Amino acid sequence: MSISANNPDRTSWLHVGKNSDFPIQNIPFGVFLTRDDIITIGTRIGDTAIDLGALHQLGYFDGIALTDDIFLQDTLNDFIADGRKTWRSVRNRIAEIFDSNNTTLKNNLKHKEIVCFRLDEIEMQLPVQVGDYTDFYSSLEHATNVGTMFRGAENALMPNWLHIPVGYHGRSSSIIPSGIPINRPQGQTLPDGASEPVFGPSKLIDFELEMAFITTDANDLGESIPVNEAEEYIFGLVLFNDWSARDIQKWEYVPLGPFLAKSFASSMSPWIVTLDALEPFKVESPKPIKPLLPYLKSKGKKGYDISLEVAIRPKDAKETIVSKSNFKYMYWNMSQQLAHHTINGCPINSGDMMGSGTISGPTEDSYGSMLELTWRGEKPIKMKDGTERKFINDYDTVIMRGHCEKDGTRIGFGEVSTQLLPIYNQKKKKQ
Repeated sequence: MSISANNPDRTSWLHVGKNSDFPIQNIPFGVFLTRDDIITIGTRIGDTAIDLGALHQLGYFDGIALTDDIFLQDTLNDFIADGRKTWRSVRNRIAEIFDSNNTTLKNNLKHKEIVCFRLDEIEMQLPVQVGDYTDFYSSLEHATNVGTMFRGAENALMPNWLHIPVGYHGRSSSIIPSGIPINRPQGQTLPDGASEPVFGPSKLIDFELEMAFITTDANDLGESIPVNEAEEYIFGLVLFNDWSARDIQKWEYVPLGPFLAKSFASSMSPWIVTLDALEPFKVESPKPIKPLLPYLKSKGKKGYDISLEVAIRPKDAKETIVSKSNFKYMYWNMSQQLAHHTINGCPINSGDMMGSGTISGPTEDSYGSMLELTWRGEKPIKMKDGTERKFINDYDTVIMRGHCEKDGTRIGFGEVSTQLLPIYNQKKKKQ
């Protein structure tokens, strides 16, 4: 089935701003609360949110094999489980409905009132119920930078790094949508020069610039996914801020890796942009430095040219852009990550989330974390309000944005924005 929704010449009868992340060629998927306090699955064109549940009930998806309640749910999991053929059919149909040459819905004011919402009339929700979350460590530049800081340039990369997409299985309970604030975590740290740990708030809160991909039901227990079939099981991508407490992490990570330093929060953008929408922006992945085992050898273009940026906005001040990077820098691509994840027979389910790992580029302004940008705090970054940052301060808001652009077509992700609040004030229960 062709991806007619990607036609670059198509325009919509809905208003789409010149630099909008959401032209009719995007058609992402998300979940939102309507002005009537109804949760629905929807999409977005320009600054208009579209209620797919209402659109389906009104008969606009006739001819596509969908259950009656497929869009009347509070997560995308069941829709994602239907597979790529369904996703593609629905995207193509939405593109037809809102095409500037199609006046069926445009001229039906009653239907339009039910289906279309202004963005200030809705509240975005977490788009999927994340059953399992895996975080990879797949940027060569990031791994080299961090390794150099802690082990020296000669031992920057661990012996396995160029052979496998290193990752760990994390938690899903603290993955939150954009706009939800988080609290500074507490835990054990080992102060410089000390021999015993202390307990208290983390002093080194950091962001990690990542993308994350969402999977569909992919394999049975014991079955693996071939690297060159992996994209068939990837629904789409979101921006992902994998928050980190560097001082807690330094003390706890040996021998089993990240735990409390990561599990306090991760933030995701609310609109999932499909791999179909990103198809025109595929690029070659970096060439392997060492020969790969056969199960990791991917063919064709498996990288994606997605421009990324991170900004920090202090309380009551203007934001300062601190990093500009690109998803195409990733040494290990998504297909390799999913193939490796399942090579031991681990089953993947609808709504599972895979974080790319911090995305750092080759230049100092393209690093994807404060740990690298300030080089462990040795080179503070100056904000527009005159203050400096080594790491993230209380009441700072971290904003991540991403988009692709080619031949006049721009496909974007919107943003993921999260404010860091002081430690949680545990209210005493009344006796």
